[in-house]
Amino acid sequence: MKTFGKKYKAAQTKFDAEKLYTLEEAVKLLTETSTTKFDATCEIHANLNADPKYADQIVRSTVAMPHGTGKSVRVVAFVGEDKVAAALAAGAVKAGAAELIDEVNQGFSDFDVAVATPDMMRDLAKVAKVLGPKGLMPNPKSGTVTPDIEKAITELKAGKIEFKTDKFGIVHSVFGKVSFGAEKLGENLASLLKALNAAKPTGIKGVYIKSMTLTTTMGPAIRIDLSDVAKVSSSK
Repeated sequence: MKTFGKKYKAAQTKFDAEKLYTLEEAVKLLTETSTTKFDATCEIHANLNADPKYADQIVRSTVAMPHGTGKSVRVVAFVGEDKVAAALAAGAVKAGAAELIDEVNQGFSDFDVAVATPDMMRDLAKVAKVLGPKGLMPNPKSGTVTPDIEKAITELKAGKIEFKTDKFGIVHSVFGKVSFGAEKLGENLASLLKALNAAKPTGIKGVYIKSMTLTTTMGPAIRIDLSDVAKVSSSK
């Protein structure tokens, strides 16, 4: 049976676990209920009315967080020799073609995101079995396969993230650090929710989001009032 520490239990006393909170209330509570000594990450968990077994019910998209995520993103770029210098200048930790592919096959994995130009996709088949299971294979849908590699790297390092449903139809995503404060966290969250709303597939009929919680690293989950989510998601 899982046991919780004193800090976790103390955090639980600051809110009602059964109540549905507005997004503004919940974000404020996140900054008050964080139980860690380090700068905790703020997370959203959205349970969607989606069955990922069907292609027309898979949710997958990207969003540019206006205030970033608080995480330093390490990007590698699979590009031809003519674009290596530009990719490195944009912030890639490594860039290249055959040599970089060989490094990855030999175990190099010190990166968070991989981007590639379209002409590199045939060669990337050699590392698909390495990158695919880790969710690192460049994909046009996530904007990581593009001819404008400099723009892609710049956006990723500035806070652009991908979100998608897991095998249970749930979207898990981060939207900042506790140190951001309620205002910036709220703005990041609003951007994420608008992107999630825009990404609703045609195969999902009726209710889109079944339930939602916000939490911090190792912190308690705060339940969200979905009527408030609808207002924020549809606002301009």
